[in-house]
Amino acid sequence: MKLNLDKQESEFLNNSISHWEKEHLIDGDIAQKLRGSYEVKGFDWMRLAKYSFWIALLCGAIAVGSLIIDDRIINWLKNLYYTPDFVISIASAIIAAVLFYFGRRWEHKYPEKVFSNEAVIFTGVLFTASCIAFLGKTFDNGSGNFPLLFLLSVFVYGFLAWRMDSRMIWLFALVSLGSWFGTETGYQTRWSDYFLGLNYPLRFVLFSIVLVSSCYILKKQKWFARFWELTYVIGLLYLFMSLWLLSIFGNAGDIDKWWHIRQISFFYWGIIAGVVAIGFLLFGLKTKDVIAREFGITFLIIFIYTKYFEYFWDNTNKTVFFGILGLSFWLIGRKAERIWNFKSRPEHVQST
Repeated sequence: MKLNLDKQESEFLNNSISHWEKEHLIDGDIAQKLRGSYEVKGFDWMRLAKYSFWIALLCGAIAVGSLIIDDRIINWLKNLYYTPDFVISIASAIIAAVLFYFGRRWEHKYPEKVFSNEAVIFTGVLFTASCIAFLGKTFDNGSGNFPLLFLLSVFVYGFLAWRMDSRMIWLFALVSLGSWFGTETGYQTRWSDYFLGLNYPLRFVLFSIVLVSSCYILKKQKWFARFWELTYVIGLLYLFMSLWLLSIFGNAGDIDKWWHIRQISFFYWGIIAGVVAIGFLLFGLKTKDVIAREFGITFLIIFIYTKYFEYFWDNTNKTVFFGILGLSFWLIGRKAERIWNFKSRPEHVQST
């Protein structure tokens, strides 16, 4: 059975085999056998399967929404409205448990059906959220302390992710953790603009630092190995998104006040964000940390172009503005192309 590769992988392997043959590391017969052991795939069926399942879920949601519009369904929902919240919570929990059970079972029985199994587990996650939400309504005493539901979600999703060894459920645990932090700090200040003098983006900078630091502390833990990369990526995403918002809004807590502040006043936040991006870029290059390097270069470009739009949009002729913008991207593209071509050469691969 031949190995099925995409065009780029096939070209890389061809170049590598040619280099080995040229350097007399392998003879012509072995080189020919290696070239005949793989083929270029004609269509990315895995990507089609992935998108098809997501579209199926979206269509299912639309179908449910369309069904709700029906008068008979609306009348039925009115009767359902009087169903006790605790009953709905228990029903959601049972449905979620059934979906998790079959999703886990099918993962072992049909491991090749990656996306259909994930779709089942994803539906179970949604019913778990429904269970927690209606459980909160059951015990609601009017305090409005709904951040506790997000905190409960963190533990529920975290346990399910660990028990089922599911990174997708772990992603929901991380999202719930961020949601809990944001709402809890808002609740503690009665939804004022600042918490300990920090607006929301600045709070999440501190939150992300703790999350990324925890990744390195727990990196050697065996149970955390499967979730380390995802947690690291989400932590950096929290960090750089917060820094990007800080470069625009600074520590302003109210949008009305922000409108009356000159954008140049937030220039130093942009410098801080750029320095952090450069720091992660250099750290990634030095330690061969691909994730840190990619986040650093990507958000450094985003920070630069954000400032470009902020400072030159209103005061520059649009022809000149977009001309400079297009030229800069063209130069970046040329540089990236040269780096890509250099790294794809067999002699470079051999030296590394």
